[in-house]
Amino acid sequence: MRKGAYYTNEYRNLFSELGIDEKDVDAKVQDTWERLFTDQYPETQIYFETDDDMGYMVDTGNNDVRTEGQSYGMMMAVQMDRQDIFDRIWKWSKKYMYMEEGLHAGYFAWSCQLDGTKNAHGPAPDGEEYFAMALYFASKRWGDREAPFNYSEQATSLLIDCLHKGENNDGHPMWDPENKLIKFIPEVDFSDPSYHLPHFYELFAEMAAEEDRPFWKEAAEASRDYIRLAAHDETGLSPEYAFYDGSPNHIRGFGDFFSDSYRVIMNVGLDNEWFADSNTPVEVNEKVQKFFQNIEVEDYRRYKIDGEPFEEKSLHPIGLLASLAMASLATEGELSDHYVKKFWETPLRTGERRYYDNCLYFFSLISLAGKFKIWK
Repeated sequence: MRKGAYYTNEYRNLFSELGIDEKDVDAKVQDTWERLFTDQYPETQIYFETDDDMGYMVDTGNNDVRTEGQSYGMMMAVQMDRQDIFDRIWKWSKKYMYMEEGLHAGYFAWSCQLDGTKNAHGPAPDGEEYFAMALYFASKRWGDREAPFNYSEQATSLLIDCLHKGENNDGHPMWDPENKLIKFIPEVDFSDPSYHLPHFYELFAEMAAEEDRPFWKEAAEASRDYIRLAAHDETGLSPEYAFYDGSPNHIRGFGDFFSDSYRVIMNVGLDNEWFADSNTPVEVNEKVQKFFQNIEVEDYRRYKIDGEPFEEKSLHPIGLLASLAMASLATEGELSDHYVKKFWETPLRTGERRYYDNCLYFFSLISLAGKFKIWK
């Protein structure tokens, strides 16, 4: 049985396995980074800098800054060894998004205007978990400095709040303390399957506060089970929101396979690459790849999880293709190779909706190139 990269420190390059020259892979990764993070390519740029040594990722479809994007940008920066950009994004996030008082003290406001004004005073847990993992990796790769660049301390403090808020009637935790499942937002009792990152929780079980490490180990297994539970038995499609029993939660129309859902198979793929755990639900990825095998990118739509299509087209078709390619970290065969090749031949998205697609694109690119690494 294959062991994961956590144990071997060896990462597959699925592009080179298809015969693509490694120099071309390296060049594409660097070129894609520059297209997202520099002003040389305004048609694809999503990262911007301020005059006071800060930076932010813009959700170009909504013209705001989100903890999702900020934490993604930090993870991209640590993987690319760009501490300067990592620190700029973290500094902006701490200054404008971090909440020091009120019900959500210790969390980050999920959406801000480009000038830093908060659009909301509530958090979105996918941002917090990516912030924490990126901070731990930064600590391992570059070492801690003075606050707020004492990365590991910042990560540990954040995860303590994520688990223990509410114990003193001071808010709500981001993970349900009983079933160990991440919530959609702290105040509700349902989840978002795409928030489940068992491969992160395995590492939190080594890096977080010592008393919380058993929780994180249990959360990793709980999330692997939940991903399998929430995915449709035949299609493998997951809803954007789901109850703890895995059934779709159609509140505000989020019980179908749509934008958030794309990340589920990406997470399964990376979990398999890093840990290759016997409980990783690789069959979910196999089913989803099979479901889309005869559907062209331009025909991607919203779907009920049983596969019934809506008239509504996908808002992020390139993001969906990127996820189908990254899913190949947990699948094998001609269909797996098909998606990797198709993704390789597909450029970044341009235009108003480019942010989400291109975030998923970059994560898929570095993962398939064997460059989304664990720093420990």
